[in-house]
Amino acid sequence: MAAPLVVGEALHLEYPTRVVFDSVTVGVEEGDRIGIVGRNGDGKSSLMGMLAGLVEPQAGRVTRRGGVTFGMLSQGDDLDPALTVGAAIVGDRPEHEWAGDAKIRDVIGGLVSDLPWDATIGTLSGGQRRRVSLAVLLVGEWDVIALDEPTNHLDIDGIAWLAAHVKTRWSKNSGALLVITHDRWFLDEVCTETWEVHTETVEPFEGGYAAYVLQRVERDRMLAATESKRQNLMRKELAWLRRGAPARTSKPKFRIDAANVLIEDVPPIRNPIELQRLAVSRLGKDVIDLEEASVSYGEREILHKVTWRIAPGERTGILGANGSGKSTLLSLIAGTVPPASGRVKRGKTVRLGMLDQQFSQLADISGDRVREVLARTETTFTIDGKDLTPAQLLERLGFAREHLSARVGELSGGQKRRLQLLLLLLSEPNVIALDEPTNDVDADMLAAMEDLLDSWPGTLLVVSHDRYLLERVTDQQYAIFDGRLRHLPGGVDEYLRLRREQAKTRDTRKAASRPAATDDASGMSSAERRAAQKEVAAIERRLGKLATEANSLHQRMAEHAQADHTGLVKLADQLQVVEGETAELEERWLELSDLID
Repeated sequence: MAAPLVVGEALHLEYPTRVVFDSVTVGVEEGDRIGIVGRNGDGKSSLMGMLAGLVEPQAGRVTRRGGVTFGMLSQGDDLDPALTVGAAIVGDRPEHEWAGDAKIRDVIGGLVSDLPWDATIGTLSGGQRRRVSLAVLLVGEWDVIALDEPTNHLDIDGIAWLAAHVKTRWSKNSGALLVITHDRWFLDEVCTETWEVHTETVEPFEGGYAAYVLQRVERDRMLAATESKRQNLMRKELAWLRRGAPARTSKPKFRIDAANVLIEDVPPIRNPIELQRLAVSRLGKDVIDLEEASVSYGEREILHKVTWRIAPGERTGILGANGSGKSTLLSLIAGTVPPASGRVKRGKTVRLGMLDQQFSQLADISGDRVREVLARTETTFTIDGKDLTPAQLLERLGFAREHLSARVGELSGGQKRRLQLLLLLLSEPNVIALDEPTNDVDADMLAAMEDLLDSWPGTLLVVSHDRYLLERVTDQQYAIFDGRLRHLPGGVDEYLRLRREQAKTRDTRKAASRPAATDDASGMSSAERRAAQKEVAAIERRLGKLATEANSLHQRMAEHAQADHTGLVKLADQLQVVEGETAELEERWLELSDLID
């Protein structure tokens, strides 16, 4: 039997308004890889905090085996803003010491290779700081690692790297991992056990996310399924896992025969022929055509001669590294960013609805109560042949009735995302563009969102780093590489393979640019060296100005947050441009620095 590393006994935790946990006992053993799931606000982070010793329970106790080390990534960070990236990650260790450690090199390469080593923490964006915090944790030696939403701000490459890292970090049956994430692909990839946090307790399940879905459906059925809506939704999710993604369900702990019995009466999640017919009737044959469309910010070209004929009923996922131009592509399609060259042609019947990352659709109604917002629309939404009112639809999205009296501006991030999606659907668009829709939402909300989109007859474009969502709601994927749009017949796996090849090519070029042992110290002519040094100096000056500009924009956005919706949107667009230029310059700085070192 595996040895326990951390045990929580009879844990009781409550806040003034409610009890979070009541007499909960859990244990973490050698070799455990545990995913923690549950609705937002049910206590996932509180549970992790108690086991880490950061949250004190009102009753019960947490004990650790002697000498056990416990490292945790929380949702905030306590990085010193005055430190450089390098000092935060490796401290004052000499370069030959940390650079000779393959594990440290792997963490740096996987998480922060695009960040200047000498940049101070205070100049980084929130996403960059998050990646530094994760790197700081992972270069350490820990018996137990707890990660609270580690995939936030990671692109799809970074998520794949993190999954591979935690799977190989410890030898078999040693070490332990606790992870909270809404990324269901990540849960399925790394976890061998799932804890569901709900109704003041913690319920364990064997296996990753797919196995958890099966067992949860079984549990609900045996409990007479009082939550019939939720149960049916999860049975639909299970049907997709079995039929649409057999590789996910091939693990021995996923009982395939039992799954087949449970889903034998569940129809396919989507009827593509019927949806295509309805989409054509609503849109006609012409939707949006991009013809050699390019977008530039200053001298930097973001998108290069993109040609894409978007069809009625098309369901497409868009992949790409951070800063590659995904959001710019959606803005080009939406008409909020004009092409520098080429053209964008829209069908006469197109009604495009956009769900962005900034909740800009809610800015004008931040002072209104949710029920007042719902009362202003009489539109219904049809699911499985039934017309749902706005209130019923919001309830289906997991919105609690007691929050109907809350003002929009007081809602949590997850509640705002639910309302934002509801208003988008009720605006009756026939083209929907979703930009990172998984931010701030839990797995149940994602399942509900996917269920709604399954029956929506229109063109769907999704930008997301959530691999599970992309594979679940879209039928094909494209990727942006060096400003060009490329179709991916092999889906996400093909994208990751192409990214690995791209990285190898870049490394080969860098190696080839370095002087051989018999060459002179630089391998460059004096003129080339002077030109490179001059460009590095210019880049460093420009990066300093961009950092100042980004800080100023953040401050101005905070000032506009409650009052000026139009101004806030403009500032957000300006910040996106600044961050995009910063990422490009930082990559060029690294290339030049390698040459002239």
